[in-house]
Amino acid sequence: MFGQEQDETEGWDAAKLYAEAAAELDAGSYKSAIELYQTLEARYPFGRYAMQAQLDAAYAHYRADEPEDALAAAERFIKLYPQNPYVDYAYYLKGIVNYNRSVGFLDRFIPTDASQRDPGAALDAFKDFATLVERFPNSKYAEDARQRMIYLRSNLAMNEIHVARYYLKRGAYLAAANRANYVIQHYQRTSAVDDALEVLVAAYGALGKTDLAADAKRILDLNRQQGRFIADEVKPKKADLTRRLWDYLQLDKN
Repeated sequence: MFGQEQDETEGWDAAKLYAEAAAELDAGSYKSAIELYQTLEARYPFGRYAMQAQLDAAYAHYRADEPEDALAAAERFIKLYPQNPYVDYAYYLKGIVNYNRSVGFLDRFIPTDASQRDPGAALDAFKDFATLVERFPNSKYAEDARQRMIYLRSNLAMNEIHVARYYLKRGAYLAAANRANYVIQHYQRTSAVDDALEVLVAAYGALGKTDLAADAKRILDLNRQQGRFIADEVKPKKADLTRRLWDYLQLDKN
C-alpha cells in the first residue's frame, strides 16, 4: 500500500521455512535457499531447524561458488556443535571447499598442473582432511579424505620441486639443494623423491661438492634400478557431497 515490498515468509514457522529452503536447495536455487536459511536462523535461532539450517547453508554456499562463506558457515557449525553426530560432515565440507580451491578455476576448462599453484589452499585442505581422519576414523567420509590427503601430499611435494628447479635456473644452488633435501625428508613415499635426487645431483655438482653429487647419483640410480620410486597418485574422483538430512531429527517428515 505504501510501496513497501511484502515479505512472503511473514508468519511462516520454522518447519515451513526449513521445508521451503530445502526445496530451493534441491532445485539448485542456491541463493534463494541461503536467504531462507538465514531468515530461519534469524527468526528461530534455537532448536533443531536452526541447527540443520546452518549445515545446509554451508553446503548451499559451496554449490553457489562462495567458498569463503561456505568455510565460515561450516566452521561456525563446528564451534557451536562440536559433539554433533554430523560434525564430521562439516570438516569434510571444509576440506572439499579448500581442495577445490587448490584445483583452481582453470582446471574446469584446461588441464593444468596443480602442484605449480600457491599451496595455501592445498595445505588448508590437507589439514581439514587430517582432522577429520584423526577425530572420526570411522566416518563415511574418512576413506575419501585419506585418498585426497595422499594426492595433496604428492602435489605439495611437487610444489617444492618446482621451487627447487627455479632456484637451479637462477643459480641459487644451495637453496635448490635445501629444497630438495626437504622433500626427501618430509615427503617420502611420493614420486617427488625421484625429482628431488635429480635436483641434488645438479645442485651439488654446480656447487663443486662432487662427493655429495656422486652420493645422490648413486642413490638415485639404485632406487630406479630396484623400482623403489612410486608412481604419481591418481587424482581422486569428484566428491559425492550432498545435503545431509538428519534422519534422527526427521526434519523432512514434518
